[in-house]
Amino acid sequence: MNRTAAEIMTKAPLTVLHPQDRVPRIAAALRDNHVSAAPVVDEAGRLLGLVSESDLIRHLGDAETKRRAWWLELLSEGEGLAADFLDYLKEENRTAADVMKREVVTVAEDTAVGEIVDLFARHGIKRVPVLREGVLVGIVARSDIIRALAAPNPA
Repeated sequence: MNRTAAEIMTKAPLTVLHPQDRVPRIAAALRDNHVSAAPVVDEAGRLLGLVSESDLIRHLGDAETKRRAWWLELLSEGEGLAADFLDYLKEENRTAADVMKREVVTVAEDTAVGEIVDLFARHGIKRVPVLREGVLVGIVARSDIIRALAAPNPA
């Protein structure tokens, strides 16, 4: 397959336009758009980071444990209740800036699909943003590569 990122990428992918967007809003956008990650960009479209489903749920285990501990302490009139509750609230108020990966593997539009596959394997990633002069122009996910494999080669 001699195709490039530009030929198979998803153009105009879902993005998070504000690093201060809260996790529930980002989760809803991922759900509603049937994607598992979204680049975080500034107003000019420059890549700031990437938020994936795993980034969003990484802290939930800790938050859920704290929430259960808070309720148990409430019932037993334990001390430290206020601090645990405030920690729980912090989990609910996390933003894209709090959870996004800032070091993101990216490619240019002319990057060969074979090279992208190598990047996926080498870095253990599932997608790469495609940049033109630092500005996001698309994203190549594993599903884009599968779609390209299933399509006949262009003449």
